[in-house]
Amino acid sequence: MIIYTSRVAPEWVDYNGHMNDAAYAHVFSQACESLIDHIGLDKAHREHYGYTIYTLETHLCYRQEAHQGQPLKVELALLDSDTKRLHVFFTLRDEQGNLLATSEQMLMGIKLASVRPSPFPAPVASAIASLGQVKKDAWPALAGRTIGIRR
Repeated sequence: MIIYTSRVAPEWVDYNGHMNDAAYAHVFSQACESLIDHIGLDKAHREHYGYTIYTLETHLCYRQEAHQGQPLKVELALLDSDTKRLHVFFTLRDEQGNLLATSEQMLMGIKLASVRPSPFPAPVASAIASLGQVKKDAWPALAGRTIGIRR
């Protein structure tokens, strides 16, 4: 599912002539915001439920350069979820479908009054269920990676 689209903004381009690493993180953050809105936690509903989403962990992998003005699309795959967490995988591609970067994230539902983890409100849980979870044996090849020096 395409969750977010954009173009490489001039201010995202660094001294190497391509999109800066922080800009990739920004694009994935915007994709995450789109996901949060999509599951029913836009600003009005966050206030209504007194509930929000925090990012617990992010693993970003850079695969190819992106350049000023280049169209971008971010695809979403739900890898796993429980009553208060989402394990998501975002794939950033250009208009030809070339892989530019990936971002694997663990997200946590938080009750604002206590600032503690809390189960998703029922309508949000229902929207998450409708996303359709990717079976473990069909996860994207870059999902579940760990960082380290291979010897």
